[in-house]
Amino acid sequence: MTPPRHTQVAVVGAGPAGLLLARLLHLSGIDCVVLESRDRTYVEQRQRAGILEQSTVDTLRRAGAASRLDREGLPHDGIELRFAGRRHRIDFPALTGGRRVWVHAQTEVVKDLIALQLKEGGPLLFEAPVRSVTGADTDRCTVHYTHEGRERTLTCDYVVGCDGYHGVVRHAVPEHARSVHERGYPYSWLGILAQAPPCYDELIYAHSERGFALASMRSPAVSRLYLQVPNGTDPATWPDERIWDELEARLGADGDWRLNRGPITQKSVLPMRSSVTEPLRYGRVLLAGDAAHIVPPTGAKGLNLAASDVTVLARAFAQLHETGSTELLDGYSDTCLRRVWRAEHFSYFMTTTLHTAPGQSSFDTRLQLSQLDRIATSRHAAAELAENYTGLPTGP
Repeated sequence: MTPPRHTQVAVVGAGPAGLLLARLLHLSGIDCVVLESRDRTYVEQRQRAGILEQSTVDTLRRAGAASRLDREGLPHDGIELRFAGRRHRIDFPALTGGRRVWVHAQTEVVKDLIALQLKEGGPLLFEAPVRSVTGADTDRCTVHYTHEGRERTLTCDYVVGCDGYHGVVRHAVPEHARSVHERGYPYSWLGILAQAPPCYDELIYAHSERGFALASMRSPAVSRLYLQVPNGTDPATWPDERIWDELEARLGADGDWRLNRGPITQKSVLPMRSSVTEPLRYGRVLLAGDAAHIVPPTGAKGLNLAASDVTVLARAFAQLHETGSTELLDGYSDTCLRRVWRAEHFSYFMTTTLHTAPGQSSFDTRLQLSQLDRIATSRHAAAELAENYTGLPTGP
């Protein structure tokens, strides 16, 4: 099939942001083409986030993309904080009026959205790297890309960059028209997948003098666990037994608790950083997901921010399609950035409260423990954490 030469919306990137946007546009009767530089196998196996906020789940349900999530996803009503030998559970529904989160891997969300797009939606082209986007400040954009060995062009009314921080679309916005705000962190995460039942039925966030640790899961039989490690760490320098011993030491707390060990099937190191590009719109080019912002994973916000972006954007395109009004589209950047900066702050708070920085003083450690004690003893402080973790409302 010859790829189309024109579409209403060109979506660059077939991650969760691009695929969910394409699905929402399809349901609103808006034509779009999705271009993805990688092959389908790579996209469907790319390991990323696993925590879905209530609003993300609601959007997937409205999009008809949640049948497997509803069957296989693990609803969670809280998290456990561990610090100074103590254990404290944050009860989400009790503190937020009923909100919760779901554990369901991003890879599974992506697989389902790809299947829907190929079955019902517009063209989805894999192995179609975009070289450039021109005409952002005119009344028609052109996407220049390669597919099946041929140089091609796609004209469109709008281009949405869902191709990540290192993608091409961000650079269609001239440097003088964008601001990038960034922060790096002096540590990374060593993450593992293990064929072992989760050690607890909810996520455990652990503060320790040895460094941060997180115990999560992918299913009742597969654990996902993380250790704070120095930047530049090579996973090969961490043999399996050393990983399990360190997790045991950092996650240890009072009470009846045991870490379930098993074969480690995957190891990777994830750097920690924060970034926001402003504005999220320049002329006919719009940014969403990681192309617009990066958060450290401690607050579980990356995938959920992407879903929020495209929910707002799909609503704006639907208004334009149905009424001709650009009101919501014109407000897209400001609407999303309010939520983005709140999520950035929460992710920063969780990261700096739970991690031990290189050379950290005893004073700084005592401040962290004081903050964690405040959360454990104050309903107001616990509610603030719970409200941010489960997700703030999407939209104006």
